Amino acid sequence: CTFQFDPVGKARFDSPCDKVKTFLVKQGLPYTSQAVAPGTDVQVSVGETQIKGFDEAAMRAAINEAGYPAKADPSAVNQPMVVLMMVLLTLIATMTYGPLAAVMVELFPTRIRYTSMSLPYHIGNGWFGGFLPTVSFALVVYTGDIFCGLWYPVVITGVSLVVG
Repeated sequence: CTFQFDPVGKARFDSPCDKVKTFLVKQGLPYTSQAVAPGTDVQVSVGETQIKGFDEAAMRAAINEAGYPAKADPSAVNQPMVVLMMVLLTLIATMTYGPLAAVMVELFPTRIRYTSMSLPYHIGNGWFGGFLPTVSFALVVYTGDIFCGLWYPVVITGVSLVVG
């Protein structure tokens, strides 16, 4: 298997191992990988079911048989709470960005304001934020832990707190 980091979307991950890992991650399923001898075919175990090679239909059937739902049950989602959480996150963002603009204008003289404000903002949001989906997906595929991708924003936030 390869490390599936592809920031520009040009790489092809065509090995059966890569296809299996990508399929499992897209299904939202955690998995563990075991080392095998070189040249050995990929084998997927779901419960008692063994699948050799990349067979999407067989894997879907095994996953369904094991009791994993194809998608979330909409009736089990507390929709008012989801909306409230989104509103709270939006309020936190507005409480940050509103005063930030006023502070930044006061911090830098007019002749250097554009560069002094734009460069760090776009490096932080554009580069580090822009790579979030790619890095998070690569980490999840590499580890098999569906929550591992959350470490990227946590680490970037920690570095920002220390540096900033």
